[in-house]
Amino acid sequence: MEKVDRLENNTTKKVLTGKNNPLGSTLTEKGVNFAIFSQHAQEVFLLLFGDPYSEPTDTIKLKYQKDNVWHCFVSGIKSGQIYGYKIKGDYDPAKGLRFNKNKLLIDPYTKALTGKSINEDNLLLGYDAKAYDKDLVIDCRDNTKFVSKSIVVDDSFDWQNDVLPKIPSEKLIIYETHVKGFTAHPSSGVKNKGTYLGFIEKIPYLKMLGINAVEFLPVQEFFVRDGLKSKGLTEYWGYNTIGFFAPESSYSTQSYIGCQVNEFKSLVRELHKAGIEVILDVVYNHTGEVDELGPTLCFRGIDNTVYYSLKGTDAEPNRFYVNDTGCGNTFNLEHSQCLRLVIESLRYWAEEMHIDGFRFDLATILARIKGKFSKDSLFFDTIKKDPVLSKVKLIAEPWDLSSYQVGNFPLNWSEWNGKFRDTLRRFIIGYPDQIRDLARRVTGSSDLYEDDQRYPHNSINFITCHDGFTLADLFTYKHKYNEINGENNRDGLDENYSCNCGIEGETDNQKIINLRKQMVKNAFCCLFFSLGTPMILNGDEFMRTQKGNNNAYCQDNEINWVNWEYVKKNSDILEFCKKIILFRNSYTVFQRRTFLLGKDTDKDHVLDITWFGENVNKPDWYNKELKILAYQLDGSEVPSERQDYHLFFIFNGDNNSHKVLLPQYLGMKWHRVIDTCFKSGEDILGPDEDVLLKENNYYISNPRSVVALIGKR
Repeated sequence: MEKVDRLENNTTKKVLTGKNNPLGSTLTEKGVNFAIFSQHAQEVFLLLFGDPYSEPTDTIKLKYQKDNVWHCFVSGIKSGQIYGYKIKGDYDPAKGLRFNKNKLLIDPYTKALTGKSINEDNLLLGYDAKAYDKDLVIDCRDNTKFVSKSIVVDDSFDWQNDVLPKIPSEKLIIYETHVKGFTAHPSSGVKNKGTYLGFIEKIPYLKMLGINAVEFLPVQEFFVRDGLKSKGLTEYWGYNTIGFFAPESSYSTQSYIGCQVNEFKSLVRELHKAGIEVILDVVYNHTGEVDELGPTLCFRGIDNTVYYSLKGTDAEPNRFYVNDTGCGNTFNLEHSQCLRLVIESLRYWAEEMHIDGFRFDLATILARIKGKFSKDSLFFDTIKKDPVLSKVKLIAEPWDLSSYQVGNFPLNWSEWNGKFRDTLRRFIIGYPDQIRDLARRVTGSSDLYEDDQRYPHNSINFITCHDGFTLADLFTYKHKYNEINGENNRDGLDENYSCNCGIEGETDNQKIINLRKQMVKNAFCCLFFSLGTPMILNGDEFMRTQKGNNNAYCQDNEINWVNWEYVKKNSDILEFCKKIILFRNSYTVFQRRTFLLGKDTDKDHVLDITWFGENVNKPDWYNKELKILAYQLDGSEVPSERQDYHLFFIFNGDNNSHKVLLPQYLGMKWHRVIDTCFKSGEDILGPDEDVLLKENNYYISNPRSVVALIGKR
C-alpha cells in the first residue's frame, strides 16, 4: 500500500491540458492525447512504460476533468507507446464502488494490448477473495508487472484501394470459423500457423469452396480465466472480451509490439480482394472481469457502478453482479457511457478495420429497458440512426439465459434461427411430427419474420455452429463426451437431436460410415435448399470431428483445430459440399427477397411453391408419423430467371423407401440432379450433367435421403 500511496507526477515529459474528446489515446504529430471516463474517481494517474514488463518510466496525475472525462496531452511520445491507468476512489462494495489504486488498468478505448495478463496469486483481484465472507479488505498487492498494457496505435495502413464486397444478404454463404483454429493444426500447410497472416494463405480454399463471407469467432482481445488455467485449459473461443477496440494479440505473429492491428487489417484486405466479406462475432454483453471475485483489469477499477448492472440486498444494494449472461457479469448498456463505448467500438471496426458486419453474442442483453428486452431500446435506436452502422450487416444471437427472442428483432436485423437448427436436426434423424415445422423452416420461416415485414434472408439458417456438435459428430454420437473440459461431463447441452447411426463413436464398419456420410449430405441439402442465409461451420465440409465434445470452448488443441488431413479422407463430402453451393448459386429461386406465397404470379398456371404427398396430393400435415415431404418450386416465377424450369425436392427422414408420384406438365421432362443415397460422383451432378429419368411420372425415394429433380422442356 505504501508504494502506491506515493503516486505523483514523476515525468520529464511536457504535459498539457489536452481534450476530453475523443476518448482513448489519440496520436498527433506532436504527441498523444489521453482521455478516460470515470464518474466517481477521485484521482486518475497515467503511467507510461518503456516495455511491457518494466516499472513505469513516467507517472502523470491527470489534473483536468470535463464531463467526467479525465484528460491530458503528452508531447513527444509516439505510436507504440505503452501505457495504463491507476485510479483512486472509494472502495465500498456494498455500494458498488470497487476502486483500487494498486491495480493498473486497461484503457477501455485502447486499440491494442501488449499480450495476456498473468494472474498469479490473485494479483489482479480487487480485494482478498479469501476474506470475502468475513471482512472484505482491498488487495494491497500491485499488479503492474503482470497486467496487459495498452498501446498507442498509428491508424495509417495501406489498404490498396480496398473495396467492400457489399454482397446482398440473400446471396451470402457464411462460413463460421476461428482465426487460430483454421490453420493451427500441423496439417494446415501454412507458414504462420494460427495467425491472421496464416489465415490469408487459406483464402484460395474458401474461394474454391464457394464461400463469400467468413464469420470470425471473437477477435477482440479477451481474458483467460484463472479457473481454466489451473486445469490446463484456456479461453479458446474468446467470449471473454476485455478490449472492445483491440484485435486479439495471440493471433498475431508477435513480431513487434502492436503488430496485431496491421496484420488483422491485412487479413480483411485480402479477403475483400477475393470477394469475401468479413463478419465479426462481437461480445458486448459481458466482460472478462467475471463476477465480484473476478480480476480487476479495466471497467471494475475505472467505475464499477457505471459499467456493470448490479444487484444486492437492502443493506448492500450493489454488492453483486447481475448475471443474465451466465458469464459472471452483465455490461450495463442502459448507461449512456457504456452505450457510447459500444457504438464507438462498432464504428471503429466498421470504419477503420473495414468490417462488413457483426454477429452479436447474446444480443438480447444489449437491447433492454429496465432490464427487459425491448425493440424500443436505445441500443437499437442508436444503431438505426447511425450513418455507418445502419449500413453494415447486423446479426443477432437472439437469446440469453432468461430471454428467447427468435423472430423479434428490428427490421434491419438478421438472426441466428435456432428453430431452423432444431427442426432440421429432428427431421433428419427421424423424429415424428416434424413435417409442418419443416415446411416453415425451408421456406424462410415466414411465421417468424413476415409479420415484421422482414424477408427470408433475415433468417440465418444453420444446422451446426461452434457451440455444439460438429456435423460429423451429430451423426456419430448420441451422447456428449466433455470429460476433458474438467466439469465431469456436466457442461454442454444434453439434448442435441443427434444420432449415432447404429454404433456410438468412431467405427470401421463401412455400412455405418456410408450412412453417416449420407446423413451429412442430407444436412447440406436441407440447408442449401432452404430460403434464408445459409451458414456452415468450418471443417464440416470434410467431416471434422471434436470426438463428441459439444462444448469445446476451452480446448486450444486438436479437438478444435481444423485437421486438414480430413480433406483427403473425406474428399467425397468436400466435393459434395462444393457442388451443393454451386447448385444453390445456379438457381436464384433460392435467393428470393420475398416469401413463397403459393401463388401463380407469372400466370403459367404453376404456383411458385406447391406441396406434395406421395401421390401428387397435398401432404397430410397432421399425420404425426409422416416423415417424408415433397415440394416444387417454379423457377419461372423469379423475374431474373431466363429459363422455364421446375425444381422438385423429396426429403425422406424415414427408414423406408417411398414411391413418389411426380406432377406432369406438357412437354416437360424430369431429370435427376441430386440423390444423396447414390455413390460419390453420382450423388450430385454438376451443371448440364443432370440425368433424364427413365420413368418420368414417379421417383423412388430411398430411406434417409434427399432428392432434387429438375423439370425442363
